[in-house]
Amino acid sequence: MTDFKLSFQSKLPKLETSIFSVMSGLAVKENALNLSQGFPNFESDSKLIELVNKAMINGKNQYAPMPGIISLREAIALKMFNLYNVSYNPETEITITAGATQAIFTAIAAVVKKDDEVIIFKPAYDSYEPSVELFGGKTISVQLNPEDFNIDWEKVKGLISDKTKMIIINSPHNPSGRILSKADMLQLEALLKNTNILLLSDEVYEHIIFDGEKHQSAALFPALAERTFITASFGKTFHNTGWKVGYCIAPAYLTEEFRKVHQFNVFSVNHPTQVALAEYLKNPDNYLELGSFYQQKRDLFLSLLKDSRFDFKPSTGTYFQLLNFSKITDESDVDFAIRLTKEQKIASIPISVFNEAGLDTKVLRFCFAKTDETLIKAAEILCNI
Repeated sequence: MTDFKLSFQSKLPKLETSIFSVMSGLAVKENALNLSQGFPNFESDSKLIELVNKAMINGKNQYAPMPGIISLREAIALKMFNLYNVSYNPETEITITAGATQAIFTAIAAVVKKDDEVIIFKPAYDSYEPSVELFGGKTISVQLNPEDFNIDWEKVKGLISDKTKMIIINSPHNPSGRILSKADMLQLEALLKNTNILLLSDEVYEHIIFDGEKHQSAALFPALAERTFITASFGKTFHNTGWKVGYCIAPAYLTEEFRKVHQFNVFSVNHPTQVALAEYLKNPDNYLELGSFYQQKRDLFLSLLKDSRFDFKPSTGTYFQLLNFSKITDESDVDFAIRLTKEQKIASIPISVFNEAGLDTKVLRFCFAKTDETLIKAAEILCNI
């Protein structure tokens, strides 16, 4: 190939390689324990894998229907009813997607146009902002309180204008591990009532909540549900992030717009995996026991860190734990994360890259969706720092 390049204007000129790719790549290069990117290092349930294999053998290897197979959409509708006592029509209000990130992108693509404003809360998952910008929208950022990651709803109210098209929330929240309370959701409901503002509720960690807390889905609040795209992930729930299967739940009028985009950027999702998930969801224990499963891992990890020089507040959801290193070094979180990976052979994610204006609070994110053996090794390294 030559060095010739056509001249054109990049739609994302300032976008750099994702920090997840950077740190995971560095972990591989340095042969370090990878507690950076959010994926388990243990296998999915063998029963689920057998169900996928069975579906393949039974010939479910061609295109699935564009919205997803009806048995899976019905299983999701039943799950929503059993968990939240809300009814969604599987024909017109549930769509199977190639992971939650695709669901988020498609929801934004379906409704955000040039000069629309979308309010996001930082630190934020890194797909939100570029997805909005790709369609000519502008993100309005609200920095969460660095101490407790609470939302100042009065500040949010002051940022709403006639250009506000959407607000994006994420609970349980990545990277902080915080969950939105019922009081938070009621304040948001009151804020959006009698407006035309849409809500995108990223609920991929809905089943990973600890200490007896309850997930406050947007579906539970009528004035929110009527304007909300809810996105979720089977990959996060069932330890198989590489399968990239998720879904979007929304009222019929929003789902109609969602599917207009979905059919042209994905069309349909892995067929045998959908068949397997529809069968697997018939046993609610497969997702209801997830919170206690990960709480044991969180508690193990933190119990081993109690004598370390890191400060922390236990995560209340997700499989991420933040550790504050301000007593250890004055380095930036990015520099410290890189040095930990190279010198101590443990990889994490610096939080400043997700904050407004790169706010550095000397905090790193560690993923504890790992085998106990890995967590013990990781804690031993961290305690020796």
